[in-house]
Amino acid sequence: MNSRQKNFYLLIILLVLFVSINYNFLDKFLTEKLISQNLVIVDRVIDGDTVQANETRYRLLGINAPEKGEKFSSEATDFLTGLVLNRSLKVEEYGEDLYGRKLAYFFIGSQNVNLLMVENGLANVYILENKIYEKEFFDSWEKCLDKNLNLCEKSLDICANCLVVEELSSKEDFVILKNVCSYNCDLNGWEIKDEGRKKFVFEDFILEQKSNIRIFVSEDCIGEGLCWKRGDYVWTDSGDTLFLRDAGGRLVLFYIY
Repeated sequence: MNSRQKNFYLLIILLVLFVSINYNFLDKFLTEKLISQNLVIVDRVIDGDTVQANETRYRLLGINAPEKGEKFSSEATDFLTGLVLNRSLKVEEYGEDLYGRKLAYFFIGSQNVNLLMVENGLANVYILENKIYEKEFFDSWEKCLDKNLNLCEKSLDICANCLVVEELSSKEDFVILKNVCSYNCDLNGWEIKDEGRKKFVFEDFILEQKSNIRIFVSEDCIGEGLCWKRGDYVWTDSGDTLFLRDAGGRLVLFYIY
């Protein structure tokens, strides 16, 4: 075997080793980066996290905007409309949801539209399986809190600094809130919400000083504390965020697990 043949076989061996060693990296790159990237023109904004483009409905990934009728719903829709309507945007698609909507991130140049919704307090972070921009989303949420904007506007209620999450169990589906202050807190009209659409509203309830309350999820409401009457779970095992808001919809606390 001459030197040229030896070099050739050596090169083949090195290539095989390189591919073997870097297979996981290449696989991740192909699945996360070489995704469907197209230019679309948005012809309709349905709400703060859903648009229509090229006769296709898209659900903006990583966020959850207020439902129609909820506080800041119209502001979220108007803000998104001003950003994307009749504009050409780059879209990164990642499959479909249960309603047949395509799941996507939208970009105006280098700006991620989904992130802008969070940063301006018109949607909360809602991370499910797709975690590509997870850090950027939580950075945007921190910016929103600093700006004290819309959904990030802090409560001025006398009890805003009194409530803490003492315990949250996704396995047993309950949360325990504690009043750490030396006076009672009237929670009538206050609400607990997860990252998605699930919401519990306190009715005629006063949390006494230095005491706690357990809010449990149940269909038959058999248990100790206040019942969040549901036929399914609220707190997901994969992680979630609890938002507590006062009767005016202002943010009292958020708890990420």
